[in-house]
Amino acid sequence: MRKSTRIAFIATTAIAALALAACSGGTGGGDGGGDASAESVEPTTMKLALNQAQTHPSFIALEAFGEDLAEATDGRWNIEVYPDSQLGDQAEYIQSVKDGVIDLAIVSAPQLENVNDDFVVFSLPTVFDSIEHQMSVLSDEEVVGDVYASLEESDSITVVGGLTQGARSVYLKDKIADTPDGLEGKKIRVQESPVFIGMINALGASPTPMAFSEVYTGLQGGVIDGAENNEISYFTQKHYEVAPFFSYTRHLIGADFLIINTDTLESMSDADRAAFDEGWTAAWEQHTELWNSETEKAITGAEEGGATFEEVDSEAFVDALTPLLDEFITSDSQQALYDAIRATAE
Repeated sequence: MRKSTRIAFIATTAIAALALAACSGGTGGGDGGGDASAESVEPTTMKLALNQAQTHPSFIALEAFGEDLAEATDGRWNIEVYPDSQLGDQAEYIQSVKDGVIDLAIVSAPQLENVNDDFVVFSLPTVFDSIEHQMSVLSDEEVVGDVYASLEESDSITVVGGLTQGARSVYLKDKIADTPDGLEGKKIRVQESPVFIGMINALGASPTPMAFSEVYTGLQGGVIDGAENNEISYFTQKHYEVAPFFSYTRHLIGADFLIINTDTLESMSDADRAAFDEGWTAAWEQHTELWNSETEKAITGAEEGGATFEEVDSEAFVDALTPLLDEFITSDSQQALYDAIRATAE
């Protein structure tokens, strides 16, 4: 643990303080059961890795999360957010959190899918009806509790909760794709995930796995012809400058997850853990509100920069992608998670 403890002196006179220190040992917060009001600990600043820019709703909400946590714990716990892939790319975050090199990270569902394939369910098309439906699921302990805790023993990672990525669509360098036929032969950047690769294959394009931080130069240099993402990332990463044709395929509603080193989380006292949980709830709620407002701003900003946004034959895209459900839901646990999610929409 990086958190050290020291004896709390509670007294009105020096003699009383020394007497108390002589008859009582130090009370650390490392066993998760301490009383934060009865202890004083050196502050712990947790590093949080993020691959988004400082203008992105994720950064804004997570910065506020850190400020709220520091205030609620009287400075015992704080969060320092490192945006713009300063601590590496998402593919590296899981191992770094597992090893305790960093404490927290935001990773997409496909990254967690590479560790536990049950997470594939969160990335499948038609799983979520809307952002509101998605966020109600990602914060529902009865639905997601088991899968969130599934990496604790094997990888020392706890999934704290989720953030929306909004509806994801395709953008290209040269044209609007009205139907899947418009993507035929196109090299489309994807996350390194079997389901994302399968999705682009199903649309008739050529999936090209690539780190998020490399997409702009990949588009600029012709390594790829397009990518798929939401309007906010499209704008904040300036992809509209090199791929100005945004087709509203809305092929899925993506999810990010906040992960934390399990030992770090368990080292918090009960009171500090409660403050952490409350702060996270406020963070994802703020993020969701920001998402809706910032999406409109992103569209306006990209249009002013020369981008074109067009509605397309979304039904044709859904029809092409629906068979992926049977292809990727291959275990009882995946089916149970899918059924539980869909039951909340009914």
